Amino acid sequence: MTEPLFLHDSYLREATGRVTGHTLEGGIVLDASIFYATSGGQPGDAGRLVWDGGGIDIGTTVKGQGGDIVLVPAEPARLPEIGTYVKQSLVWDRRHRMMRVHTALHLLSVIIPRPVTGGQIAADKGRLDFDMENAPEDKDALTGLLNDMIARDLAVTAEWIPEAVLDQQPELIKTMTVKPPRGQGPIRLIRIGEGDTAVDLQPCGGTHVGWTSEIGRVRIGKIEKKGRQNRRVYLHLEDA
Repeated sequence: MTEPLFLHDSYLREATGRVTGHTLEGGIVLDASIFYATSGGQPGDAGRLVWDGGGIDIGTTVKGQGGDIVLVPAEPARLPEIGTYVKQSLVWDRRHRMMRVHTALHLLSVIIPRPVTGGQIAADKGRLDFDMENAPEDKDALTGLLNDMIARDLAVTAEWIPEAVLDQQPELIKTMTVKPPRGQGPIRLIRIGEGDTAVDLQPCGGTHVGWTSEIGRVRIGKIEKKGRQNRRVYLHLEDA
């Protein structure tokens, strides 16, 4: 099982890891990883591994068996041997943009307080699907509310609760299709704001910025009808 270092520090750009295995498809498994594996609508990280006598570019990252995180080379190449210590480094600009988008989507779920039926994150935009019959009428008003909330510079923090506590507070789960993993220990919550300033608290295993002001300005894009009672709302980073 790989230790997911990004769960405790999304800002780790480099770290050392030891190769613990290879997959049949040519992936690399480390004992500890700063690379986020594709899940919950967030793409896997890209980057590079370097070791004594070699190096390899990582094109993406996926989940493996038994809690392993698998680093997928950008192209076939010689893999570091099992037991080798490697230096991991992320394509940081891409990761940081996805952190900004992911955090902004949490805020989007605050200003549109409807159940979430799906979502997707990219380095320049994201979207959430909402269980609602009628689309919001004023995109400019939504954009204004979202940017006002971002400008409040709210702290974004993580905390952990037992599964039993989440069972007693099912309202914390906003997503109808993606549920927190069970049987793997405490559940990670992402809180935006503190005390009386808190605006959101929900289970999430993704990567986030530390303060909402770091998101920068965003805009609401097109809103699409995806079924009788499903609306897809796009969000864009203004500097993308």
